[in-house]
Amino acid sequence: MLVFDQLQKNDRVLRALAWGIAAGLAVLLVGLYYVQVISAQRFREEQKNQSFRTVRLPASRGKILDRRGVVLADNRPSYHVSLYLEDRAIREQFKARYRQAKGNRRLTRDQQAQLARASRYEVVSNLVAELSRVLREPLAVAEAPFTRHYERSLALPFPVLTDLNPQQIARFSESSAIPAGFDLEVRPIRWYPHQTTAAQLLGYLVRDEGSTDEEEMSFNYRLPDYTGIAGIEFAFNDDLKGKPGAKSVQVNNLGYRQSEIIWSPVESGQNVHLTIDLSIQKAAEVALSQALNEARGAAVVMDVRNGDLLALASAPAFDPNVFIPSVSWSVWTNLNDEKLRPLPHRAMYGTYPLGSIFKIVVGLAALEAGWDPTNIITSPGYAEVGQSRHRIEDLAPPGDYDFRRGFLRSCNKYFVDTGLWVGLDRIVAMGQRFHFGEKTGIELRPESAGVLPTREWIRDNRGAWFDGDTANLSIGQGDVTVTPLQVACMVTAVANGGTVFTPRLVDRVEPPDAFDQRPRKAFAPGRIRSQIGVSAHSLSLLREAMLADVEDPEGTGHDAFHRGRHGPPLLENFRVGAKTGTAEVKKGRITVDKITWFASYGPCESPRYAVVVMVESGGGGGTTCGRVAQKIYQAIQAREKAGALGGIQAVAAISGGGGN
Repeated sequence: MLVFDQLQKNDRVLRALAWGIAAGLAVLLVGLYYVQVISAQRFREEQKNQSFRTVRLPASRGKILDRRGVVLADNRPSYHVSLYLEDRAIREQFKARYRQAKGNRRLTRDQQAQLARASRYEVVSNLVAELSRVLREPLAVAEAPFTRHYERSLALPFPVLTDLNPQQIARFSESSAIPAGFDLEVRPIRWYPHQTTAAQLLGYLVRDEGSTDEEEMSFNYRLPDYTGIAGIEFAFNDDLKGKPGAKSVQVNNLGYRQSEIIWSPVESGQNVHLTIDLSIQKAAEVALSQALNEARGAAVVMDVRNGDLLALASAPAFDPNVFIPSVSWSVWTNLNDEKLRPLPHRAMYGTYPLGSIFKIVVGLAALEAGWDPTNIITSPGYAEVGQSRHRIEDLAPPGDYDFRRGFLRSCNKYFVDTGLWVGLDRIVAMGQRFHFGEKTGIELRPESAGVLPTREWIRDNRGAWFDGDTANLSIGQGDVTVTPLQVACMVTAVANGGTVFTPRLVDRVEPPDAFDQRPRKAFAPGRIRSQIGVSAHSLSLLREAMLADVEDPEGTGHDAFHRGRHGPPLLENFRVGAKTGTAEVKKGRITVDKITWFASYGPCESPRYAVVVMVESGGGGGTTCGRVAQKIYQAIQAREKAGALGGIQAVAAISGGGGN
């Protein structure tokens, strides 16, 4: 009664208080309505997002195959043992060990966290020790990786043992004593079944956990992925790697995994089919490795009718499997040995002086300029150039030489005089017709261009040029350098009548499934780069000289292809034309190494193959490289007899004749 009497009085303070309470209640009601009604959906989504973790799933890489479909790079199943930390028994052990270690002590928050980490690590170490006894393998868990995984990737199983061998898989699968929480998982892993074969050509992979693949979404976790670093694996990485998938892992409030759903399946990478023939590739690599102890060199086999590469070998080799899952420091150190350098592909990355092989260029330049191949030059066993009488020694004996004999005996005196007569500009112009000093355009990277000393190059790098420099150039010494692949392109043009091809290594890229709708890529054979534009007569004279280099007992390439000086040929019904070469590598005036060459094609009657061999520190072009080439031709003949090389078609643009 009294209260109502007070409210009826005109008390301003009391009225203000009442309005304040009413306003507060109104704000509270509006806020509750906003939270529980208007924002309810948003909060439900946020709760859902907080309880799910997205995981990036790497796709299986596509295969790399040779021209006949033999697999050169594949994927094999790799079995891993993982520990699922969300297992109830393990979590109970975590709690029990923590309580036991804590006892009745009062700990600060930091001390509690430190004790919890130590307790978890101790439990997991004991579990792994039990697994070690079952598998009969020494296993241990490092504390730092485990702690990092627990704090950052708790929603994922903890990897304990990777890439189990068959015995380990059997023990794990058959044992009933495996501790709780462990499980066997299988994932595809890159595998090179032929190990060192075509290693530089195929390339290798490195682990890449940060690849984005231009993904439209972000991931909480990324399972290990790999990316190509060299060779086909690098050049066609986008085709081979496929499209990653994704899964959602539901976690509880502590971050432990509860369930998972794969909502975006992976899309396997596409297959890359090469022009390489595995048998010829292997034969080239074996022959190279047998050339010398710790041989360093390269071999190229090209189809002269269309530019297809049948072998692209480099020595020494390495096993790209060592990079999966990761390469050890000791192996990496060996792979970067300063002398052996097994990682770069010597056929396309290494540049070398080509010695007497360059006499092919000088000879064609002279013949096209009007040089009479019957001209006789008398050699005293050396050449002297200029007023200073710069002396160039000659391995050819003293005597009279015309073009044919000068070529097959590789007479330096003959080609020095010829080169001085034809002049620098015409020699360089002929080298440019073969695209020396330029990259070939092969699909692989990196590729070197080499050096052809044009007037512009001389101006920028030398400043002055003398007759002695032209003399050195005429025998393939001095500033000119090439890759073995460039030499193969040159020999191919000589053999086929004057067509320079862009070498083709990749035939096609296609999905592994015939019903896959992804677009195919086809790389047509016979990509003509240019015509060298020399007369059929000049080419005929050159090819006759190249045949004589192998068939004539005086030829520098004869002994590698015959049983003794006057014995029968080693190849049956298969005559080869060639040029040998030996180039000196100098530091100052001191010769520190030799580069030996054998550049050839065959069969001469109907050219189909160019075979070029280069060996560092070899004994001689004929003695070292010629024998390697002869073994490669034997492999080619065996493949032809088996019909495996049938169906290779010549390009219609090649008519067998020369240019103008």
